[in-house]
Amino acid sequence: MTEERPADVVVVGNGVVGLSIAYELARRAGHLRIVVCGPRHRSGAASAAAGAMLNTFGEITKYTLLSAAGEAKFQLCRDALDRWPAWIDELKLASGDVDMDRSLSHGTTVVYNAVSGTLDDQNFAALQAALTKYDEPYEEIDPRDVPSMRPVPRARPLRALHIPREGAIDARSVLSALESATAALGVRAEDREVTKVLTEGGRTTGVRLADGGTIAAGTVLVAAGSFSGKLLDVLPLGAVPLMLAGKGIAALTRRTTDGGFTGVVRTPTRSGACGLHVLPLGDGLEYVGATNALYDEPQTQADLGQSSFLLQCVYEQLDLRIYKSDIERWLVGNRPATVDGYPLIGRTSIEGLLFATGTYRDGFHCSPMIARLVADDLLGEGSLAESLPLFKPERAPIQTLSPDDAAEEFALQAVSGGFEDNMSLPPGYGDTSILDNHYRQFARRYYEHLDTPVGLGMDVLLTVVFDPDPAQNRITRYLNAARRYHGTAVPVG
Repeated sequence: MTEERPADVVVVGNGVVGLSIAYELARRAGHLRIVVCGPRHRSGAASAAAGAMLNTFGEITKYTLLSAAGEAKFQLCRDALDRWPAWIDELKLASGDVDMDRSLSHGTTVVYNAVSGTLDDQNFAALQAALTKYDEPYEEIDPRDVPSMRPVPRARPLRALHIPREGAIDARSVLSALESATAALGVRAEDREVTKVLTEGGRTTGVRLADGGTIAAGTVLVAAGSFSGKLLDVLPLGAVPLMLAGKGIAALTRRTTDGGFTGVVRTPTRSGACGLHVLPLGDGLEYVGATNALYDEPQTQADLGQSSFLLQCVYEQLDLRIYKSDIERWLVGNRPATVDGYPLIGRTSIEGLLFATGTYRDGFHCSPMIARLVADDLLGEGSLAESLPLFKPERAPIQTLSPDDAAEEFALQAVSGGFEDNMSLPPGYGDTSILDNHYRQFARRYYEHLDTPVGLGMDVLLTVVFDPDPAQNRITRYLNAARRYHGTAVPVG
């Protein structure tokens, strides 16, 4: 076993969250020996495949502001939205890349059509209510005035909201700038994978690498996104919410016809995924995305089903001319998704071990604020236990839905997703009640396998309710272990 040069802090993960933390820490404490570990290729990482939308209000659903945890996560996103303009200026200066923000687009337009069922109605209404409640500037515009919108008639938008402070930036440009900025500050980058956090006597001593080497460090920060799950075994099963990988597929396309979006255009957040979206990256290049499917382990390949569904939705619902665009590159990333849907940010019971992961769809957007709060904690200028108390890593699963409500929402989202995929009911059905009941019963049947049922999100339920042996599913095993470890789940609310 080879022992590498020791460090004061090892950051596990070289995505946008890990690099942002390393940069913030090095900028404020130049004496620290900081090492960032992670494969340079970032295969399957969320950051390398992100758009990335700088959306806070655009991501709102009908549930976002109905719980303390939802409000806390929303506030983190809101603070990040305020932070991004200065953050971009800082990174341009620190990296020396004055054109880092060449892909930055200002403004997000959320369009509402009738393709996806009643779920869109509810989330669009919640989005507009939140904009009003928090005095966020926005304008309701005629959908016909959205530049480049040319959907098929059945998908024509009924309403559109323009949010000028939101937008997008090319994630790959930001990653490159962060690499340059951290290197300039003396942060050591290791193009290697961490396989284990090393501990002794209840405190962190460093990390073990895939090639057998070790790096000694008194502080280890795990910020490896969906790859963080394999490092949770340093803590007892059930102590920390299980980590899943939310596989997302996107395509970088280039226009071969007239048209082209001038700002982010997206739908409200939809069943089991984010909203359908197109982001302009300049010079005719566009990023199209919207898919999400949870897996036990990160995935690296685009599958035919989700890929074809994505492309069909984009050109039918947003702009038919995209049908003729060239695909320059497929992107596959894995969002770090905890079973309860909330981040793991904070210290653990092992001295010197912290987590900053589980951010799901909001990691890129929230990275400037996460970096600031983690650096505050490590430098003794703040406390994650006080700034983000609900997201401490060692916790019972946060529950914002009752099991019955979760079953109802599962049915609603499953049926809404079917309508987006061109499902039609045969004559005589009348309404969706037969399908609703079908999905509802599958969800309720799953809960029979839990010692204490916990309301789960639709995307999580979708991974277990059709399992032929749900009792042995790792989500079931985790939830039962969490019940034994913590004694009870967090009450709904």
